Amino acid sequence: MALAVLNLVSQPRFPSGQVVMTAGINDLVQQGQLNPVPYLRRHLCGDWGDLDDCDRRSNDAALKSGDRLFSSYQVTPTLKLWIITEWDRSVTTLLLSSEY
Repeated sequence: MALAVLNLVSQPRFPSGQVVMTAGINDLVQQGQLNPVPYLRRHLCGDWGDLDDCDRRSNDAALKSGDRLFSSYQVTPTLKLWIITEWDRSVTTLLLSSEY
């Protein structure tokens, strides 16, 4: 039973569409300084990361209404990763907070 629940929790709650990353994220990946896959997985499963309760509720509502979804992850003390999935679920973008 616990395994079935674990599988349900890890299933994506929405489609990612095309996954793209900004130049800043790409540079960190190429340098071996960031593996964005676990953060993307968290985003797609509805773990919005380091958001306040109001933003979390907005994302939860957006799952039903079809609005844009936003997650923020503090990867290191100096590195914050943002992930944004567009309202139509056509594109998910990984970017540095400084690139917004």
